[in-house]
Amino acid sequence: MGVGVRQISRESGVPGEQLQQVLAMLREEDFAQPITESSVYAPGPALERLASPGGLTKQLQHTLALARDSVGAAVYLSRYADGVVRITQMADGPITPAVTEWVDFRAAAHASAVGKCLLTQLDPATRIDHLARHKAARLTPRTITSPQLLLDRLERITPNDPVYDLREYAGEWKPRSGSGTGGPIATSAAASEPKHSAGASHPQRSQPGRRIPIYGF
Repeated sequence: MGVGVRQISRESGVPGEQLQQVLAMLREEDFAQPITESSVYAPGPALERLASPGGLTKQLQHTLALARDSVGAAVYLSRYADGVVRITQMADGPITPAVTEWVDFRAAAHASAVGKCLLTQLDPATRIDHLARHKAARLTPRTITSPQLLLDRLERITPNDPVYDLREYAGEWKPRSGSGTGGPIATSAAASEPKHSAGASHPQRSQPGRRIPIYGF
């Protein structure tokens, strides 16, 4: 059983040209799948994943895998909870390895792209409290260890700015992180790749304008 494009357009009120764009996105994200050549659509496997036990986590992992393949790098979701940085989910692969966590991320928020991104989302008092509880150790020659200098740097980062690890935590990697949309909870989405990696080695990057949705973090 399925629904034709004309019926979808009629019942949704979405004009044909716009509906084709929406359907293309839904197909790409596995929410809808064509079942005939006459433009009839049925629910996609994404809806089955969401309806199954642990469905949101499964769908989120699927989405992270799409993001990994699209950007050609390992991707991560994180949040600031209980006073520490937590990596909540990630997707890596043979040609998109994850960052080597040689120092626990919970103790390295001052140096990692993920940690700094989360710290920028905290209020000033919570930021100061975190740095008081987690001393800024020198992890590489470029790690900022002065709490005041670090606070000044974090203060200059706006909510929409990407945050980078400028060889402060992982000298052999190129991590970058951006703020999530978790309401009152500090969240971030991040990607990382080896420093020697070249864009040409990841043909997936040639997909312009690919939309990768992120659910529930």
